[in-house]
Amino acid sequence: MNSNLQGSLLMIAAMAGFAVEDMFLKTASETLPVGQILMIFGSAGMIAFACLAKMQGARLITADTRNPAIIMRAGCEVMGRLFYTLALALTPLSLASAILQATPLVVVAGAALIFGETVGWRRWSAITFGFIGVLVILRPGLAGFTPLSILAVIGMLGFAGRDLATRAAPKTLSNLTLGVYGFAMMVPTGALLLAWSGGVQRPDLQAAMALAGATVFGVAGYYALTAAMRVGEVSLVTPFRYTRLLFALILGSLVFGENPDAAMLIGSVIIVASGIYTLLRGRKAGAR
Repeated sequence: MNSNLQGSLLMIAAMAGFAVEDMFLKTASETLPVGQILMIFGSAGMIAFACLAKMQGARLITADTRNPAIIMRAGCEVMGRLFYTLALALTPLSLASAILQATPLVVVAGAALIFGETVGWRRWSAITFGFIGVLVILRPGLAGFTPLSILAVIGMLGFAGRDLATRAAPKTLSNLTLGVYGFAMMVPTGALLLAWSGGVQRPDLQAAMALAGATVFGVAGYYALTAAMRVGEVSLVTPFRYTRLLFALILGSLVFGENPDAAMLIGSVIIVASGIYTLLRGRKAGAR
């Protein structure tokens, strides 16, 4: 199979896995506190990634794990996971997923501002257009505005910061090792949130199965994402990240009975179109 085709299929599979993971986390949040979900999900993901890392001979503790970029990455991971999980629990799945699609745009902008990467006026225009799409979804100041949607925005910014910190992380650390520390940070974060909110509950069968499903599909999605980025050309494979929104819209409608309105759909189209254009334009600039 052509490497780019294989990478594209792996990316689509990864996005499907993440969408199903979000669905299971939202289901678990119906009966369990978010802090407890973060602790259980983080522990299970940490153990799964540690086993995968050991199977590939990756070292989990090295001098590079104390690198400032790793500490920054851990903080952004906490920010992203905490607020995005809260968004999943308190807002529609389709809304949280739509806002999350702006992450690549923030990463490109951050790479220009932080790492000095060259970004021409066309890509800056596309990034601005994409942020307008986010505002269309949020509708600040209008009747359809939901203050809780800001949780998804903060989570998106956290994930963008994590991706930028990953670029600065030592190359000696494998993606699986980074995954171990990313999930590990969810445990103390969940514990602090739980200590503040209280209300530990014993998971019923539905919640336990939902958390197990989130772990399985989350780990599988992360593994497929890693494989996709290593098999195909990044500029050709990355645009398929936006299929996550399609899967989220389908699952939100079928499982939670969500009906996205015109503003959300229009904003989603703007964000996706801006993101794809930014990625393709970046590829052309890189070729030159």
